[in-house]
Amino acid sequence: MTIVVPSEAFEKQISDRLAATAQRVRIDGFRPGKVPLREVRRRFGAAVRREVVGELMQSSFVDAIKSESLTPAGRPNLQVLNMSPGNDLEFAATFEVFPQIELAKFSDVQIERPRATVTDADIDKMTATLREQRKTFKDVERAAKDGDRVIVDYKGMLDGEEFAGGSGEGVEFVLGQGQMLAEFEAGVRGQPSGAQVSFEATFPDDYRAEQLKGRTVQFEVTVKGVAEPELPALDDKFFESFGIEEGGETAFRAEVRANMERELAAAARNQVKRAVMDEIQRLHDVTLPQAMVREEVGSLRHQMAHRMGMHEHDHDHDHDHDWSKDMPGLPDDFFLPEAQRRVTVGLIVNEIIRVHGLTPDAGRVRARVEELAKPYAQPEQVVNWYYSNEAQLREIEMAVLEEQVIDLVLADAQVFDVDRSYDQVITGAKSGDGEPAVAAVGADQQEAS
Repeated sequence: MTIVVPSEAFEKQISDRLAATAQRVRIDGFRPGKVPLREVRRRFGAAVRREVVGELMQSSFVDAIKSESLTPAGRPNLQVLNMSPGNDLEFAATFEVFPQIELAKFSDVQIERPRATVTDADIDKMTATLREQRKTFKDVERAAKDGDRVIVDYKGMLDGEEFAGGSGEGVEFVLGQGQMLAEFEAGVRGQPSGAQVSFEATFPDDYRAEQLKGRTVQFEVTVKGVAEPELPALDDKFFESFGIEEGGETAFRAEVRANMERELAAAARNQVKRAVMDEIQRLHDVTLPQAMVREEVGSLRHQMAHRMGMHEHDHDHDHDHDWSKDMPGLPDDFFLPEAQRRVTVGLIVNEIIRVHGLTPDAGRVRARVEELAKPYAQPEQVVNWYYSNEAQLREIEMAVLEEQVIDLVLADAQVFDVDRSYDQVITGAKSGDGEPAVAAVGADQQEAS
């Protein structure tokens, strides 16, 4: 788009800005407010012209896209074509626009919806996991075996010399969990407290320290202690650690079941959501604005760096943060497929919201907020906090709006209920044969369910 600002309006803004500058500028030899305009123009004219040009380009671009009913996808590239005195200001704006999307028929969407229940066996397994998480260790006078916690002092030698990071004192690890090199664990396994052993161990070829990749080192190890695991008893003390004050094991298992059912429902819902998003992406051919893709690549790069603890502070709301410096060892191509998927799905979802005039359902928003507040001691205060925090409430509303889009698509889609176990739904795994357990559910039946 080429945009022209008439010379009269352009030059008037420059003259007005110079006149204002003349009133406040201080120049040796002139009294304050008495500096001649020609002197101000000579000294500051070029800088003021550039300043006015920058402002006019921004405001004129906004006016131009409004008059043409255009919606840019990303920031424009503005290039001055003519800004010389006595001429119209002329500049070019290059930018991408959002694509036009013709929504496909949702009856062509095919979704597998996982169906599972929490069984007594699932509760037994979860109880065992919770006991394992709270296990303690008791010192023993015997040879160390897998599952034991051992405490060691060790010194590593590479080509007869100690190497950085190759020594340690009072180092604790559990045998058989892969916390140390396999050959290191093998050298300690079978040794009692007080034993001193020497052995060789070879670092893997992909080890993080360059100087140790594939190298064989000599370790000298002193076993300082061996302790065997002890699982807590299923007693009142154990139950109380989970907030169960009365009711014993029956109440504990009921609480575990309730938590597992919530996790199961959330996992099933997320799988259906992902499937719907994948299907609407499959059914639409969208020309992606590359500015949006680049921005999403930067966002994904930043998110990975944040998860890995590579930020001194959070830049989530810092628009000036250079995301290209996050995870510099990874090329953009690493993030590109997911970035393209997210942008594609986002554009389609926005079009569904626009075409169907969807707005966040207030009742569902309230239910979501109350569900988030439920684990807290005073949930009503948490609810009030959400409703007094515009940014947090907006996030809830957007999540609810997304759910409404999912429901709208599912209302016309071909949905197949598929039997799964609790573990399969939680992990996202499928059954061995992968065949649907029941026939498709019709649109009328889906509304009832």
